Amino acid sequence: MSTPTTSAPSVEPWLRGTHTEVPAVGRAVLHALDLALDDLSKWTAGLTDAEVHSQPLGLTSVAFHLRHIARSTDRILTYAEGGRLTAEQLAALKAERSGEESLAALLAEVEASFSNAAERVRVLATANFEIARSVGRTQLPASIGGALIHVADHTQRHVGQVVTTAKVLKALRK
Repeated sequence: MSTPTTSAPSVEPWLRGTHTEVPAVGRAVLHALDLALDDLSKWTAGLTDAEVHSQPLGLTSVAFHLRHIARSTDRILTYAEGGRLTAEQLAALKAERSGEESLAALLAEVEASFSNAAERVRVLATANFEIARSVGRTQLPASIGGALIHVADHTQRHVGQVVTTAKVLKALRK
């Protein structure tokens, strides 16, 4: 593991000098996960557990997005590795819309997922990105590289939704 040259929170992960031992594409995915954790911690700070599970103005709850970020990362990497989803992964997928976990527990699930993902990304980052992979029950065409990039962009999409919903929740307090 590389030592960051700076860890100032205001410096984005890709500029911190981290993960330098990982090839560029894998490093970019790891930096996207690091940025996701930074943003999730920043924007959910101060939310109550009740707020995290609420759906302000009909928006999807922060809790759903946190569960989905953690669990979809695992699923996408399973496809990148050439695997099929297990019964446990499918059950976790079905359970994403419900639950009563605390914000701390939800963030811990994301952190654990990303920790597991980091090791998997490091391995996949050395693969031929053009190797074909199949996704889902209908075996849609993808590749190792496509799946890796999707981990990053899919995660960031849902982080953006968490940020927006958190801002709405905080604005509604006033």
